[in-house]
Amino acid sequence: MPLRILFLGGSGIISSASVRLAAARGHEVTVLNRGRTTHRPLPDSVETLVADQRDAAAVDAALGDREFDVVAQFLAFTPEHVQTDLDRFRGRTGQYVFISSASAYQKPPASVPVTESTPLKNPFWQYSRDKIACEDLLMRAYRDDDLPMTIVRPSHTYDDSTLPTLGGWTDIARMRQGKPVIVHGDGTTQWTLTHTDDFAVGFVGLLGRPETVGNAYTITGDSAPTWDQVYTWLGRAAGAEPTLVHVASETIARELPDKGPGLVGDKAHSMVFDTTKLRRIVPEFTTTIPYVEGARRTLAWFDAHEDAQQVDDELDAAFDRLAERG
Repeated sequence: MPLRILFLGGSGIISSASVRLAAARGHEVTVLNRGRTTHRPLPDSVETLVADQRDAAAVDAALGDREFDVVAQFLAFTPEHVQTDLDRFRGRTGQYVFISSASAYQKPPASVPVTESTPLKNPFWQYSRDKIACEDLLMRAYRDDDLPMTIVRPSHTYDDSTLPTLGGWTDIARMRQGKPVIVHGDGTTQWTLTHTDDFAVGFVGLLGRPETVGNAYTITGDSAPTWDQVYTWLGRAAGAEPTLVHVASETIARELPDKGPGLVGDKAHSMVFDTTKLRRIVPEFTTTIPYVEGARRTLAWFDAHEDAQQVDDELDAAFDRLAERG
């Protein structure tokens, strides 16, 4: 049965593929976002409402008194954001789906694979602590007020236009120039990378399912290469055999403080996940794009989009300094 689905967001790395899949499956899809141009166009069948989510009056004007079977929130990052949604959508949706983050899981993890029962605790990254606080708010609303909510925890989800490395395109440029690239730690840490097309199968499969209410689900694939493999596969896709220089995560964090929390609080740890809980509900969920293929797709996209090939000169210089200290 078709669902009336409201995506709050809908044109980002994670959400756009889910919008496309929901529309392809015949659901009545509405997207509310700021309406900015994007290289991720929405299907013609999708209704678009334009409003900034942080402008409550604009959102209320765009939505009116409409009700939805599902409200999927991709752009809430603090409890205040979630509380605004609770005040707005209480009694107006059959399922509120909150996109949390697998970075909220215990760091460092006491054991792997990580499951939904792994504690939520990240002392390193405020972003993750805010997501945990959002989940706490939703769980209280579920217990106390019967809020029909579902929590989703993706890890590193990418599409063809995104790079997972510290420097993004700056790393690729360095590889092609024969310059060394910086890899945190000893390069053997495993990191789960999930293509957004695969994520969408798990995500859309949870929508409108009453048995998911009150539950949290990790949505990640099973492609978990080491960071050395990630950099090597990207280099080979770029036509270069990269020279890898390993530097302690804490050292990188001191040199590049803006990258420190996400590195020390997430990427520095081996994150491998057990998604049995999700697969019980969505048995068709699987990995169709392992990262060795994802790397080739990403380099093909960048090579076809010269405007996206932006080198960060300050970051490039910082990498030179780190490589010299080795």
